[in-house]
Amino acid sequence: MTLALPSTRQEAWRWADPEAIAAAAELPRTDVAVDVAGLFLDLPGARLVFRDGVLDTAASRMDRVTLAEIAADDHPLGHFAGGAGWSLRLDRDAAADPVQIVHVASGGANHVPGEIVLADDAAAQVIETYVGAGWSNRFFRAKLGCTARLMRSVRLLQDGGFVSIRDVATLDAGASLVSVFLGAGEAGSRIDAAVTQQGDGAFAEVGGALLTAGAQKQECAVALRHEALNGTSKQVWRAVAADKSAASLAARVEVARHAQKTDGEQSLRGLLLARTATVNLKPELEIFADDVKCAHGATVGELDARALFYLASRGIAPGRARAMLTRAFVADALERIGNETVRATFVADADAWLEGKL
Repeated sequence: MTLALPSTRQEAWRWADPEAIAAAAELPRTDVAVDVAGLFLDLPGARLVFRDGVLDTAASRMDRVTLAEIAADDHPLGHFAGGAGWSLRLDRDAAADPVQIVHVASGGANHVPGEIVLADDAAAQVIETYVGAGWSNRFFRAKLGCTARLMRSVRLLQDGGFVSIRDVATLDAGASLVSVFLGAGEAGSRIDAAVTQQGDGAFAEVGGALLTAGAQKQECAVALRHEALNGTSKQVWRAVAADKSAASLAARVEVARHAQKTDGEQSLRGLLLARTATVNLKPELEIFADDVKCAHGATVGELDARALFYLASRGIAPGRARAMLTRAFVADALERIGNETVRATFVADADAWLEGKL
């Protein structure tokens, strides 16, 4: 069967890699030797293992998570992932221990939807990890009630293939969503998110770091829409590209006419470790209200020669100096992870990638 994938002729998919998705979907099934237990962080709560899109009940601990039928939206990739998936629903004032999910791919295509629905004042946290090889396609929906809080951390560590993630989130008054992604594997990836602040005073932050090498391509396409008063949003993305790889960051803030007092911030920065690498940045502001504070910044460059000279004058070897500066560049995006244990793990993943490239 031929996959109906988006075309790069479409503006929203201009930097996409549909050929990589098709190739990942055709990868042969292989035995994947992975220490799943070692991928879980030392945290309480649910632990789910999905192998090629199917829940491994023997290796999983559901806690408050259930299995449910979840309808996907009409996104070009997300619509593949409707059906049986995982669900976390919390009542008013409830708080759940962190939910950890490990996705193991062994070739071919696999699709899994997930959802989190939080009633007013509820709080949840989810940590996802992707390993193996194949096309791992995910659709995730979040609905946050008034003053509900959700922290989401996703690390892409697949050795091969492609990971595509479609996130859709709606926030009621005073709700808070923080999503941080780290692409530190060898697979291609696309992170596609649409967040809507439909209640007054909501806060949303979506960002992370994409680390690419070889001929790898990773990209994000994120839209934060303000539809109510006093909303705040942040998008902090960092991209590091080595060899002949490409990292692409497209971030958009949309402010509706009645969404006065909006505060939107975008920070897109790319670091080239080789002149043959590519970083594409596309910040966008679409503002119809007249009483807002929105700003964006986008820069691409190499490591600061003056900083390298300064460190060399202090006796620091060139390789270590490059590693220190690159680590600080990436840490700017990962420091926004609120859980110290999760943040330390993501920083360690980024350090492991840097050690192999610098």
